[in-house]
Amino acid sequence: MSAKDCGNHGQSRKKLLRGLLAGILILVFLVLLAVLLIWAILRPTKPTFILQDATIYAFNVSAPTNSLTSSLQITLASRNPNAKIGVYYDRLDIYANYRGQQITLATRIGPVYQGHKEVNVWSPVLYGPNVPVAPFNGIALSQDQAAGMVLLLIKIDGRVRWKVGTFISGGYHLHVTCPAYISFGSRSTGIVIGDAIKYQLVQRCSVNV
Repeated sequence: MSAKDCGNHGQSRKKLLRGLLAGILILVFLVLLAVLLIWAILRPTKPTFILQDATIYAFNVSAPTNSLTSSLQITLASRNPNAKIGVYYDRLDIYANYRGQQITLATRIGPVYQGHKEVNVWSPVLYGPNVPVAPFNGIALSQDQAAGMVLLLIKIDGRVRWKVGTFISGGYHLHVTCPAYISFGSRSTGIVIGDAIKYQLVQRCSVNV
């Protein structure tokens, strides 16, 4: 075989590889374009969350050690407003927060699929035994309790995926914040149930995805 024949053969292989690569890139581009068009047409809307109620079993500050023990059960409702998009909740970690400090352990809700226009309701128990709080937060909490009103934030950190037909997207971070106004003393609006107090809240939550 002459040197000229070898050169032509090498050039043919390069042209074939370039053509194959160009074909793959065009295919990937068309698939991504189709997904974007479907996404734009369907206009996905993030799920909504409502904090329906909170039942307080314990909420006590220990002055000498400046620690807080809290135990509460909340009821959360989540709705998928999309008519053609399903939502996979891969995980949801729920905890209570006071003035920027986490005061309960995170309670995890396992994987859940939420269909079109579907509503899910969860009632996790949040518990924080002897959680040390910053000195200024301990003082503020005592003052809030004396004033008769404490604002807790129920936080949700999770991961979600979207389902359109047979297509399932990658994972996205989900951040939800629900304000819970807990009244004490003469201002209490709760219903006494045994040793607990139940508050009807029906508070809409902020959602970021």
